[in-house]
Amino acid sequence: MTGTNETTLTRLPVLPLRGLVAFPHMIIHFDVGRMMSIRALEASMKNGQLIFLAAQRELKTDAPAPGDLYQMGTVCMVRQILRLPGDNIRVLVEGRSRALAHQFTMPEQEGDCIYAELEELEDYVFGVTERRAQALVRTAQERFAEYAQNSPRISPDVELTVAEGGDPGWLADYIAQNLAVEVEAKQEILEELNVTRRLAMVIRLLGEETEILKIENEIQDELKTQMDKNQREYYLREQIKVIQSELGEQDTAAEAETYRKRVLDLHLPQECEDKLIREVDRFAKLGGSNAEQGVVRTYLDTVLDLPWNKKSEERLDLAAAQAILDRDHYGLKKVKERIMEFLAVKALAPELKGQVLCLVGPPGVGKTSIAKSIAEAMGRNYARMSLGGVRDEADIRGHRKTYIGAMPGRIIDALRRAGTSNPLILLDEIDKMGNDFRGDPASAMLEVLDTEQNVAFRDHYIELPFDLSDVLFLTTANDLSTVPRPLLDRMEVIELSSYTEEEKRQIALHHLLPKQMKKHGLQKSQLGLSEKMLGKVISGYTREAGVRRLEQLLAKLCRKAAKHVADGGKRLTVTEKNIESLLGTAPYKDDVVSKKDEVGIVNGLAWTSVGGEMLEVEVMVVPGTGKIEVTGNLGNVMQESAKAAVTFVRSRAESLSIDPMFYKDNDLHIHFPEAAVPKDGPSAGVTITTALISALTEAPVRHDVAMTGEVTLRGRVLPIGGLREKTMAAYRAGIRTVVIPKDNEVDLQDIEPVVRETLHFVPAAHMDTVMETAIDFTRRPKKRRKSSRSGPVARQAGTTSPTVVQ
Repeated sequence: MTGTNETTLTRLPVLPLRGLVAFPHMIIHFDVGRMMSIRALEASMKNGQLIFLAAQRELKTDAPAPGDLYQMGTVCMVRQILRLPGDNIRVLVEGRSRALAHQFTMPEQEGDCIYAELEELEDYVFGVTERRAQALVRTAQERFAEYAQNSPRISPDVELTVAEGGDPGWLADYIAQNLAVEVEAKQEILEELNVTRRLAMVIRLLGEETEILKIENEIQDELKTQMDKNQREYYLREQIKVIQSELGEQDTAAEAETYRKRVLDLHLPQECEDKLIREVDRFAKLGGSNAEQGVVRTYLDTVLDLPWNKKSEERLDLAAAQAILDRDHYGLKKVKERIMEFLAVKALAPELKGQVLCLVGPPGVGKTSIAKSIAEAMGRNYARMSLGGVRDEADIRGHRKTYIGAMPGRIIDALRRAGTSNPLILLDEIDKMGNDFRGDPASAMLEVLDTEQNVAFRDHYIELPFDLSDVLFLTTANDLSTVPRPLLDRMEVIELSSYTEEEKRQIALHHLLPKQMKKHGLQKSQLGLSEKMLGKVISGYTREAGVRRLEQLLAKLCRKAAKHVADGGKRLTVTEKNIESLLGTAPYKDDVVSKKDEVGIVNGLAWTSVGGEMLEVEVMVVPGTGKIEVTGNLGNVMQESAKAAVTFVRSRAESLSIDPMFYKDNDLHIHFPEAAVPKDGPSAGVTITTALISALTEAPVRHDVAMTGEVTLRGRVLPIGGLREKTMAAYRAGIRTVVIPKDNEVDLQDIEPVVRETLHFVPAAHMDTVMETAIDFTRRPKKRRKSSRSGPVARQAGTTSPTVVQ
């Protein structure tokens, strides 16, 4: 015995327990096989038969170190040691008291036992009345009785002992000793010295275990009931089989022979034919009441319904194909040219395999609808499959037959619906595919769209190679950034831009309006809509890249005309007076451009997803401390463009006769009206730079000039995108001159002829050209104030309605 800080410590050998916890005043027996445990027993016999039992934290640890043992354990008295055949020893011990190991001593030699410096602990009761303690005891007895009813492992002796009751602490230990729970739960009970808390923990543990046992018993009852039901059904099926055999009603052999004939008539490759014949033989051997026969029948029906050797005769008449494409769609020149090129090559080289085209563009421009026209023009059958929201790889490749309710993937299903092996299959919304734990469908599409690999495409369900090389795949997407790069490399991308007003007008006149009038049962004489009023509908009531909203508005006019005719009228004519009563107030107004030259206000051009817009820029120079404010809900790119513009103006301050210290003595405020609309992109660089120079020199900017382009620190004008839409916006707003980057001059051939003929384009490679074209330096004030606190002031400008600058 040693005394340390008034605490008496006892040194005892330690025996680690695996999957077992010893409690005080309880008799337990267990087998010992590890050498360190045998050494601990031998040491205990030399030390008054006392030993310290501590549970291991992990069962799989064979040679536990002190860190692998719980510090709280039980000091026990060894009552009996019995040697068993082999090297095992069975030990019977009786728990004496709880003890806390302050320090473990590692064995000096391998196989020796661990020693521990122990402090023996005593139970205590704090703040609990005798009645409450008795209530806890009774609750524990009731919970244990309920637990014993649901657990077959509890012996009647244990139930009787718990029913007799006793000290709360002893009762808690006794119940915990006989519960089939995890070691961690028992260890928590062992480490609780407060008697009433310990009993409360046992009561809670009993409640949880009882609920688990109830659920287990319910599951066992359900399984037993299901097994009895299955046995009964099997017996009945066997009886039915015998009865059908006696009556001669079994026709499985005849059905199998029909399948065999269908397989042989297809003249499939040897691999496919052998596989299907084996399935037919298997089908013949299965009884009619066997559920597996239905699975095989479904498989054979699915495989034999595929268009293995069926092909549609392609139409190689280029003139007829061109007429069909022009009949159904206005514009779309690039798409039509690509289809005609494909047909021309097919006529010269019939062995050319299927191609993969990807139509990319905003919603409503006709990507999906043109697929039907292409199929008709080529004489191919048509099938569409939507990929929007597909997240499971099995949707593309199918499920294996081993799954209940298995079915082929969407590719094979589309071929079955098309009825030929060389259809046009539209893969709609290929950019909307996702992926999750079930796999990545985009990866499964790699083989489908690779013309070098899809000659032997294997669906998981049919498990046979199917040639997809004759299929023409046509995909559509709104945004290519979400399409994986390997998948994108397998497709030829054709971009469809938004429709101009002229294109919308022609589409409405030749396609949408006749379609809606026919749909609503109207004659041509019953609805009057002139081209002028159609233009007002397009400009005042729609802001879209495609024509879906326009078609909805035309349908609304047709409904109004139908009601007017039904009420006794003969004809409804849409005029400027009644258009608002028919369609409501126009939500969109034309771009308003200033009618006079002003200082610090420049007309810019913006690209949006629904077309081009005018983008006015205002610059104000006021006395200040050199702050630069850029407002208008701008993105990072536009803010950086403004900083680049200021730096360029500073570099040219001397040649422009601007105070070189303007950026320190004045505050510059650059503003883009309509701040509620987010704006971003680099093409406003020349616009901002021009407005800055105008505001600092007080030279006015020509109101009939608009511009677009990115500017560098040295004044170079870089190319931009969306020129077709931007020039249409300038044409709409009545602009006469448009300044464009020199590198964009080759893009002028793609803009509308009427725009090209009306506007004067000035290609600019440097800001000098932009300034000469847009700023009237001859009207610059002759005497400029040199005081740093009296900078020039720009006037307010009108409003614009851009969305995004490209």
